[in-house]
Amino acid sequence: MIGRGLLLLIASLAACARGVAAEEPPLSVQLDCGKPRHRISPLIFGVGHSERSDPQRATPGELGATARRWGGNSSSRYNWELGNAWNTASDWFFKNVDYGSSKRPAYAAFVDDNRDHQLATALTVPMIGWVAKDTTSVSFPVARFGPQHSVDPETKTAGDGLSPNGRMLPPDSPDRTSVPAPPEMIARWVRAIRAEDARRGTRGVEMYILDNEPMLWHETHRDVHPQPVGYDELLERTIRYGTEIRRADPDAVIAGPALWGWPAYFDSALDTASRRHSDREAHGNIPLLPWYLRQLADYEKRAGVRVLDVVDVHFYPQGKGIGLATAGATDAETSARRVRSVRALWDPTYRDESFIGDSVRLLPRLREWVDANYPGRGISIGEYNFGAEQDVSSGLAVAEALGRFAEANLTSAFYWTAPPRRSPVFWAFRAYRDFDGHGGRFGELFLGASSADQVSVFTSADEHAARVVAVAVNARERATRIGLDVKACGDAIEARQFSYGGGQDGFSERNIALGGDLAAAMPARSISVFEIRFPRSHAR
Repeated sequence: MIGRGLLLLIASLAACARGVAAEEPPLSVQLDCGKPRHRISPLIFGVGHSERSDPQRATPGELGATARRWGGNSSSRYNWELGNAWNTASDWFFKNVDYGSSKRPAYAAFVDDNRDHQLATALTVPMIGWVAKDTTSVSFPVARFGPQHSVDPETKTAGDGLSPNGRMLPPDSPDRTSVPAPPEMIARWVRAIRAEDARRGTRGVEMYILDNEPMLWHETHRDVHPQPVGYDELLERTIRYGTEIRRADPDAVIAGPALWGWPAYFDSALDTASRRHSDREAHGNIPLLPWYLRQLADYEKRAGVRVLDVVDVHFYPQGKGIGLATAGATDAETSARRVRSVRALWDPTYRDESFIGDSVRLLPRLREWVDANYPGRGISIGEYNFGAEQDVSSGLAVAEALGRFAEANLTSAFYWTAPPRRSPVFWAFRAYRDFDGHGGRFGELFLGASSADQVSVFTSADEHAARVVAVAVNARERATRIGLDVKACGDAIEARQFSYGGGQDGFSERNIALGGDLAAAMPARSISVFEIRFPRSHAR
């Protein structure tokens, strides 16, 4: 006869074999459809725009994306009056190139394509003061500067601006490649866009973004702006360019300052370049972004002109091996750290595992800075990416991030640039935007978020339909049970689970038994979507 202890051991091993730890209580999530926290901005499901089309990357339509952002380093030097001229900056040998083969201005084709596909447009406009004068000039021609550390393999004529031993070569005057782009030039652009809007009867640009990563201009655009940007220059440019945009389009939504990451939230480029805090100390020892917001609030009171509606920053985890786009390590340690890095967006107990080594809690921090210094501003994450896009760890990170954006009531967020087709990141977007292949989406109203060790659940409701959708991210190496308590929403008449794990090509679907808490198991390292329907509307 087999003893009771042995039977319990066998039962425990069987449970582990099925991927659910024995005796582990299910994660319980309560939903109250009568108390939504806020309406979710659809613009948090945005993506970036690649200058060079990549057939391997998903289209916004395939993702269910809601908006596209025209941005990146090249946008700082785009000449809208020439139509297709821009400068590649340090990304590609400081070359002026043609944006595309279209006879129409590139920006117009971009805006119209978005309009035709019901995508909102976020348009980055130059504030650096210089734009490309043609589509052929280069900043560091070999004929003028001699041999360099690296030379454009396509033309053999453009260098990277570094001597063979890596020393920075002093650039010539900006007019070698560029022409001045004062605020009045950008205002003419905005008026041209609004004239086309009037002709077509719809707004083409939802948001104007004041340039891109100004605290890196002395590196990315050192051929025209070799000096690091300080507190005063950032404010002065924001006011001058923002004021002209406001005059050209009184209803415009203006975002900025598009800071690249953690150091730039606190210090100017003058500070980081000198490795001192003299610029910050000269401005009351107040971190850059709070100071910037306070000054713009004071300017609005004095001048009666609002030049900033949305605070825009970029978020890239900085840990070793995280990578960017498809690059990045996928070993077990790095993959786990990639998933944990999302906690820098929200978790006050998480200490960032990079050179930052601090509690970032970016989204609540930004909200506190706004509330204390310039109340009423929206918040946008203008760029974010977790690297290793083909690994499930990146998909888990993006699914978690999208839920946190909804929880924090962000105005917008834009993935950089768009994930590879049918990659884990692709399915992370689809969890919120088309989980069933028939347009099934996260709801319009945010109900709440629940978190346990390596498990997060984000819940939503439709405003006019009797439906609740929850997205659950299980980063554990084992399956995890979940119980959804929906009694406050009514009596469910249908419940379905859609699950995605690494190696799958899409979501698997199953029905969930009704009655009591809706119980289900989430596979290890997976994204699950729970769609629950009721016989009548429950949302306010």
